[in-house]
Amino acid sequence: MSDVTRAKYGRPVHHWRRDVIELAALFTAVAVADTVANLIGHGPDGTALLVISAVALAATAGFHTWWARRHGHAPPTGDTGAGPLPEGERAGPADRPPVTSDPVVTESTLWRMRTTVKDEPGSLAALCTVLAGQRIDILSLQTHPLATGTVDEFLLRAPGTLEGSEITRAVARAGGSDTWIERADTHDLVDAPTRVLGLATRTALDAAELPLALRQLLGRSTIRSLPATSTGGAQGVPVEGVLEDTVMRLRAPEGGVITVERPHLPFTPTEFARARALVELDARLGPRVPRSQDVMTLPEGRDITVRRADTGDLEAARAMHERCSSRTLTMRYHGPVRDADRYLNHLLSPRFGRTLAVQTASGRIVGLGHLLWDGDETEVALLVEDAWQRRGIGGELLERLVALAVEAGCESVYAVTQSSNTGMVAAMRGLGLPLDYQIEEGTLVITARIARQQEAEPAIGVAEPQADTARRP
Repeated sequence: MSDVTRAKYGRPVHHWRRDVIELAALFTAVAVADTVANLIGHGPDGTALLVISAVALAATAGFHTWWARRHGHAPPTGDTGAGPLPEGERAGPADRPPVTSDPVVTESTLWRMRTTVKDEPGSLAALCTVLAGQRIDILSLQTHPLATGTVDEFLLRAPGTLEGSEITRAVARAGGSDTWIERADTHDLVDAPTRVLGLATRTALDAAELPLALRQLLGRSTIRSLPATSTGGAQGVPVEGVLEDTVMRLRAPEGGVITVERPHLPFTPTEFARARALVELDARLGPRVPRSQDVMTLPEGRDITVRRADTGDLEAARAMHERCSSRTLTMRYHGPVRDADRYLNHLLSPRFGRTLAVQTASGRIVGLGHLLWDGDETEVALLVEDAWQRRGIGGELLERLVALAVEAGCESVYAVTQSSNTGMVAAMRGLGLPLDYQIEEGTLVITARIARQQEAEPAIGVAEPQADTARRP
């Protein structure tokens, strides 16, 4: 074991320089004593010589003491490879901070912050220094280069007593501009590449996941899909898409347009590239719906199948329309019966939501349940063939649709029906969730609150996004 290693674990260290000096002093004293003894034994002036020898020994001892105090017991720097400490860093035991066995634990808050800094050396360093001065820990950092500067996106852990406005003021002092900040949660601790890969996997497994994946990728935003058959369609939107500050438009795989709006925070080119990559992945994989199915036992003991449906079930759904009464279709679509078939292509498309079909052993569809992405909101709708009503099919479909909404991260679902539709009202009440009712001219909107999550603190200095209040049939 080397001297340096022994010193590291607190064992005594002996160094050859000090040993040589001590041995030299010892040999000198022995030689002087031997000479004095010989002189005293053979000469007449023995007393004077004894005094001289005592003085010589005292001088040798004094020299050794002076040398030891000057150089101490620390090894020379050349023996350990360490350099001398600067004068300001030489601290004694009294200058060292006390060590406590029970550190004080303070509450902290997670924040997501985005600010723009100048694209020059030292800008980010100045920003980090100011955050450190506020005892703010930087958990992750992403940079988005722009033509006029750099947008830095942070995930921060700050003391619980620190307000968002205080953080923005500190960032402004460091040169940050256009700062946006809001509360974050533990889900934001996942790094960006991992989150994007997870969203890509969800999109690859189910075409209905694309709007949800875009919303989770881009944060609080409103996503709308415009079919290719609608007025305008994809005209004016190039294949590579369009980015316009707080709005991006992307070509949908089926030929329509996907519009993403985030009024409170402009999109960066990096976010636009990520969103476009997800849409391109969806287009390459083509239409796909998980082909899982469950068996449901009715109260009467009969088994029927519940499965995911898509546009491949269009003809079977139209056949069910023909077997439904006019009253049932009017209750569902709130309009002329002849228009019922016109909605099916939209409702069955995985691009606009998820559809569950109830199927008999012979393959006949007798019920449909829809979960539709409606901007910032989520709509549920049910249709059960007359001969199969009052058997618990509607309630079972609704529970499964709400479970899909929970899986998708929705906070609420709403149903649009008529006030006389007691079956739909009973199914919504059967969920056991808090309900809100709104009635206008015979139209009833029932909203079920799936989860009351803690509201995020409003972003500092920005407007809140407007909710899309449009209702689909």
